[in-house]
Amino acid sequence: MEQISVDDLAPRLEAGAVLLDVREPKELTEVRVPGVVAIPLGEVAERLADIPDGDELYVICRSGGRSAKACEIIQAAGRSAVNVAGGTIAWVGSGRPTESGG
Repeated sequence: MEQISVDDLAPRLEAGAVLLDVREPKELTEVRVPGVVAIPLGEVAERLADIPDGDELYVICRSGGRSAKACEIIQAAGRSAVNVAGGTIAWVGSGRPTESGG
């Protein structure tokens, strides 16, 4: 499975790539990357149509485990998806902007 670091992800997001966050709603209110599309891992398979189309789809969670599972689901449906190594923890640790709240 292809992975990307948060350092490589940041400029791609600025260029318009889609970032899917598969954490639970409570986790999203605590901290998230600005502009994510939020679909909890347990709903990804049934909500594939809710994931925006595009050439670049990146998937993030807290640390990389759930997003890897989501990538497998998305790839099994015939779409490409790239796992964000280190997840939101790595994004926050890099000092990049975040959002919080509902």
